[in-house]
Amino acid sequence: MYSKNFSRRRYIIGGIFVLIALAFLVRLFFLQVVDNQYKMSARNIALRTVVEYPARGRIYDRHHKLLVYNDAVYDLMVIPKQVKNIDTAKFCRLLDITPEFFREQMAAARHYSSYRPSVFLKQLSKKEKGPIDEIMYEFPGFYFQTRTLRHYPYPIAAHVLGNVGEVSASDLRADPFYSVGDYIGKSGIEKFYEKALRGKKGSRIVEVDVHNRVRGSFQDGKFDTISVPGKDLTLSIDEKLQAFGQKLMQNKMGSIVAIEPSTGEILAMVTSPSYDPNLLVGRPRSENYNRLLHDTLKPLMNRAVSGTYPPGSTFKMVNALIALQDKVITPQTWFTCQGPDSKPIACSHYHVSPLQLKTAIALSCNSYFWKTFNRMMNDPAFPNTHDAYENWYKKVLTFGFGHKFHTDIPFEVSGSIPTEQYYNKLYRGSWNALTIRSLSIGQGEILVTPVQLANEVAIMANRGYYIAPHFLIAMGKDDTIPSRYTVRHDVAVQNPSYYKTVVTAMQEVFDSEGTAHYYRMDSIEQAGKTGTAQNPHGNDHSIFVAFAPVKHPKIALAVIVENAGYGATWAAPIASLMIEEYLTGKIKRQKLLKRIEDGDLIHNR
Repeated sequence: MYSKNFSRRRYIIGGIFVLIALAFLVRLFFLQVVDNQYKMSARNIALRTVVEYPARGRIYDRHHKLLVYNDAVYDLMVIPKQVKNIDTAKFCRLLDITPEFFREQMAAARHYSSYRPSVFLKQLSKKEKGPIDEIMYEFPGFYFQTRTLRHYPYPIAAHVLGNVGEVSASDLRADPFYSVGDYIGKSGIEKFYEKALRGKKGSRIVEVDVHNRVRGSFQDGKFDTISVPGKDLTLSIDEKLQAFGQKLMQNKMGSIVAIEPSTGEILAMVTSPSYDPNLLVGRPRSENYNRLLHDTLKPLMNRAVSGTYPPGSTFKMVNALIALQDKVITPQTWFTCQGPDSKPIACSHYHVSPLQLKTAIALSCNSYFWKTFNRMMNDPAFPNTHDAYENWYKKVLTFGFGHKFHTDIPFEVSGSIPTEQYYNKLYRGSWNALTIRSLSIGQGEILVTPVQLANEVAIMANRGYYIAPHFLIAMGKDDTIPSRYTVRHDVAVQNPSYYKTVVTAMQEVFDSEGTAHYYRMDSIEQAGKTGTAQNPHGNDHSIFVAFAPVKHPKIALAVIVENAGYGATWAAPIASLMIEEYLTGKIKRQKLLKRIEDGDLIHNR
């Protein structure tokens, strides 16, 4: 019985093996004789996967002027394993490269992979590609990959727009979307909105014969995927105003930030010295970047958001509003510049005395604001100076100082409003109003950025609130923007009468006795404040903040000109000219314009 069962199992198992062998033979016959799909192997046709790179999203200004677009370039790719019996001398001659360079690039490609494509020579123009394009069949293993490079039709806003460069090792580790040789936003808007701008890659599988010639798509593109272009961005920048601001700041160090008060949209962000963004495009990018990096004037630094300065007298408006809110003064409070109690911070220029708050702002009286600050620090509503200071500190932060706005502003820094803990550590807990008196006039340990100063004056224009400064207006076909770009931030002072007092004083800055009366315009009602910030490293910085028109503000701005002296000398006229340009589209004050344009504060120091 056992023998019969064993014999039956043997036949069954043998039959299974015979059936499997027959199946393999039938499949082999089908592949080699019947199915044309695999006849390519007999003809030595290879398959090559070509990445389809999407067009990077374009960038427009607020009036839909094109600020950034794409130009086609070509990367010469190599698959080392397929490079056989080529005329190296001819290859090098056609591409204008040396044999040493050829060997170095091939070694690098083999180190990456002998079977996978890598970039041999990047960013060739159509003209550079031409001599070799028609005879690529002589150079198996090489092929061209179409790419795009950014182009900037206007040589402006380099720090805002940013630049695009090749991915680094850390970029590759951080995001699997990228491969070796890909490009990524390195700074500015290009970096902040990288995922929206970059789009989505596609791929094509093509048939290539033994002569390195593309014969067509594999299976009519059945396995191809389509690339998806990046989204276009519309920014709040006004191209004309940005270009005008850069012209005014030529041969000067500093910045201009202009904001539309009601929306927080940044109309212009000028930093000087600057550079043409086209310098950081293409193969010269590395050389140009190194040159800019080692320039002693630091043109790569965006002073508008990374530069920090004492705000000087422009901070007096904040102290005035907080003092009014805490009721330690009224608009009618009189202080004199004379007497012993005025000596801790004396006025830097002669003016009428005694005076009330509006006149003190218009004439920028130091003594008035020292006495105001002293009252705040000794306010009987608080048990001691330290608690009074903490109250002042918290209110100051609501004006946008001492912290970032957390929008799409590139490389933003926080600035500094010193804390109570800072002074406790510095003075071992023993300090009072006199110790920190410099804060009363925007000096001492206070540091702000130009964009924070522009936001301060936007608060004055809005009479008590701000929308966080930002650039994005629309992304793709969608005009909605992140909700945080539309949130209203109310500051600690809300009483309309207090703002009426301060704004009226800012208007008087442009009147006959004000510090900026030379720049008054009959056609436009301006409100502003001069500032002269002490600089321990050289001449004082010239500062001016302003907004206009007073009743229905459309622009608020801050101007800082480094080492330029009084605020009224350089910053005030630049601000006033920016207002005139934005609101009227033309400059009537040609003599003033010429003085500013011709002013060279870098080479004539």
